[in-house]
Amino acid sequence: MKIVIAPDSFKESLSAEEVAEAIKRGFQQSIADIECFLCPVGDGGEGTVDAIRHSIDLEEKWIKVTGPFGQKEAMRYFQKGGLALFEVADLVGLGKIPLEKRNPLQIQTCGIGELIRHLIAQGIKDIYIGVGGTSSNDGGIGIAAGLGYRFYDRDGNVLPACGHLLNLASVSTENLYEIPEGVQIHILADVVSPLCGPQGATYTFGKQKGLQPTMFAVVDQAIQDFYKKVSPATLQIKGAGAGGGIAAGLCAFTQANIVSGIDTCLNLINFDKKVSDADLVIVGEGRLDCQSFAGKAPICVAKKTLSEFLLLLFAVVLLRIYLPYHLKIFKLPFLFWRKVNL
Repeated sequence: MKIVIAPDSFKESLSAEEVAEAIKRGFQQSIADIECFLCPVGDGGEGTVDAIRHSIDLEEKWIKVTGPFGQKEAMRYFQKGGLALFEVADLVGLGKIPLEKRNPLQIQTCGIGELIRHLIAQGIKDIYIGVGGTSSNDGGIGIAAGLGYRFYDRDGNVLPACGHLLNLASVSTENLYEIPEGVQIHILADVVSPLCGPQGATYTFGKQKGLQPTMFAVVDQAIQDFYKKVSPATLQIKGAGAGGGIAAGLCAFTQANIVSGIDTCLNLINFDKKVSDADLVIVGEGRLDCQSFAGKAPICVAKKTLSEFLLLLFAVVLLRIYLPYHLKIFKLPFLFWRKVNL
C-alpha cells in the first residue's frame, strides 16, 4: 500500500515536514506492509520554500543583508541553476521578532531588495519569493529602499529605510536599480487581499503584527498616498496586500507577478506524478475554516489528487455547516476528517 503524505505546516506548531514525519511514524507503528512517501507542501505562507526544497534538489546558500533592526544579518536562499527561492519570513518573520519589539512600521525590509540584487548579479533568471508570515506593514516601501529609491520629508530631509511612512513627502529614483530584461520574479501568495482598504493589508493583518487599531486608518491612507504617487496600478492588484504589502512593493519595484502559492509549489515538486499511483493521499493544516477553501494547500491538493481515498487531518476544525456544501463540489468518493493532536 502506497501512502503519499502531503500536509501543509501547522502554524506556530510544526513545519510541514515535521507533520509529515509524525503521520508517517503513526502509520508505520500501526500497519506493517506500507510505503509512506513524504511530500510536504505550502501555499505561499511561511514554510512554503522549505516544503519545495524537500522534494527537489536545491542548494542552500547564505548572504548578509540588512536585518529587521538595521544590523547586518545572514539570510538563506536556495538555488538550482538559474532558479532561486527564498522566504521573506527568514529575515523579517513574525516569529523572529520578540514581542516587545513588534512594531510593523519600524521593521526594515530593505534587505529583501538587497538579496534580489545579489541573486541577479549571480545570473539568476527565475526568482520565487514566499511573502507569508512577515512582521512588517510598511506597504513594501522598504523593498524600494533596498533597490535604490530615496525618500524625503516635506523639508527635503532624507528619511531612513523604515519608520518614515507617515512623514514621506517625495521619492527620488536617481539611484534606482532596474531589474534587467529576462529576469522573472514570482510572488508565492496564499491571499487575495488588496493593498489598501477594509480588506487590505493593514486592516486584515496589522493587529497580529503589533499595529494598534487606532492607527489603521492613518497607516492605510499613508500607504495609499504613496502608491498613488509612484505606482497607482498596484492599488488594483489582487494579492498586493500579502506580506504586509511586501507583495505590492515587489510588483511595483521589481515588476514581479503574483502566482498561486500552492499551484506553483505542486508544479515545482511534480506532485501529479508523485500521487499518480497512490492508494491513499493525506493532506492537512493547522486549522480548517472557511478560508481553507480560498487557495489554501489542503483543499487544492484534494482537488488535484487522483487517489480514490483521501484523508484530511486538521488540529482544529471550524467549518460547521459549510463542510457538507463544499464536499459536494469536490465530488470525492471518500473523505475522512479527524481532529488530531500530534
